[in-house]
Amino acid sequence: MEIKVEIMKRCDLVSLSGMIDSANAPDLEEELLDLIEGGKKNLVLSMREVTFISSPGLKALLAAQIRARKKVPPGEVVLSEIPPNLKEVLELVGLHHLFRFYEQDVEAVGSF
Repeated sequence: MEIKVEIMKRCDLVSLSGMIDSANAPDLEEELLDLIEGGKKNLVLSMREVTFISSPGLKALLAAQIRARKKVPPGEVVLSEIPPNLKEVLELVGLHHLFRFYEQDVEAVGSF
């Protein structure tokens, strides 16, 4: 898995690539929580190049969303450019109720 962070005006664009599995999900969670605790409470996670996500990976996304929403004022984590197979998984486990999904990164960044 690779993580690239691009700083924008009202949010950060976090581009993820590769497989997010039990071996690297803790690193993803730590990176996302560090961003949020460092003041970057609005995050766009670009999933375009993610090929697989395991349950620990889903937990990392959920932990980031919970932490962002607890900030004052509250922040949010949104997901963009989700491949169809991953979108199906996210919907199957009910995360589509907890995250906003966007077709394009630019649309997600513009939502803030």
